[in-house]
Amino acid sequence: MLLIGTSVAPPLRDRSKFDHGRGRAGRAKVGGDRAGRAKAGCGDQAGRVDAGGGDRAGRVKVGGRVTAMTAPTRLAPGDTAPEFTLPTDTGETLSLSTLRGRTVILYAYPAAMTPGCTKQACDFRDSLTSLRTAGYEVVGISPDTPAKLAKFREQDAITFPLVSDGDKSVLTAYGAYGEKQLYGKTVTGVIRSTFVIDPDGKIERALYNVKATGHVAKLRRDLGLD
Repeated sequence: MLLIGTSVAPPLRDRSKFDHGRGRAGRAKVGGDRAGRAKAGCGDQAGRVDAGGGDRAGRVKVGGRVTAMTAPTRLAPGDTAPEFTLPTDTGETLSLSTLRGRTVILYAYPAAMTPGCTKQACDFRDSLTSLRTAGYEVVGISPDTPAKLAKFREQDAITFPLVSDGDKSVLTAYGAYGEKQLYGKTVTGVIRSTFVIDPDGKIERALYNVKATGHVAKLRRDLGLD
């Protein structure tokens, strides 16, 4: 098992600058939607900051100073797919290595049971039989807890594994967590991505910033299945 670590910025020291109800421009507001404030929901945040200690667009506050965030490192065809062992929606664990010998479609999504993520999951579910017939296995990955993933599976009859990357270390290793553009603003979150991993554990395709709607149909065409 490969353990992938992440670094987490410490919380703001001046707690007066973080207001859950209101704040001036450049301060975080949970549930807000103005410039400089964070809004949750399937990773589609309307503010410029992440509510976990961010400050301005593309910057984090560390030890009282504002520093630029590092853009995520993206994978490319031929790279070795980062190994992982993560808990699933069934309470078991899934290791990428156990799928060696089969082609894996690993797709990263921001949050279970939100409209776009539900649409994407259901599209994969509806295509699963034909994908497996063609030799593909599908695995979804998000920061959601196993309990929430179980509810997602039951609610929408998801028939493929959903793995939980609570600390986002695997998402980060795949380049699927970090800065992204949303409605013209820079935010930090899960970057909706899909990776096709060949039977030897190498990246065959690395697709970033994909659309939730229509993505599975396009992927099928690109794979020559339609």
